Amino acid sequence: MTSTNNGSQVGGYRNEVDQQKLGPALVITAGLILGMRTIRWEATHSDGLAGEEWEKEVEHSARVAKRMLSFLTTRYPDLFHSKRVPWYVATDEDSPP
Repeated sequence: MTSTNNGSQVGGYRNEVDQQKLGPALVITAGLILGMRTIRWEATHSDGLAGEEWEKEVEHSARVAKRMLSFLTTRYPDLFHSKRVPWYVATDEDSPP
């Protein structure tokens, strides 16, 4: 093994899905799922807190949206914004004796 300079050296870059930019997509997806699941509900108006059934639907829609985006980012990462993440070459200090 040859000695490397002090500090880390970039060996190259890999493209990864930019998880920080998925927030708006998650909100929109959850809203669409919630709308599709509740479209046939009777329209009501209440000044009080949301009902338990509504809260369960919101939680379920967010869970389904998260699973769907997770599946898509794993199988089809090219559909989403990506960022270049460096990978580093190990130095003598990183290798065990």
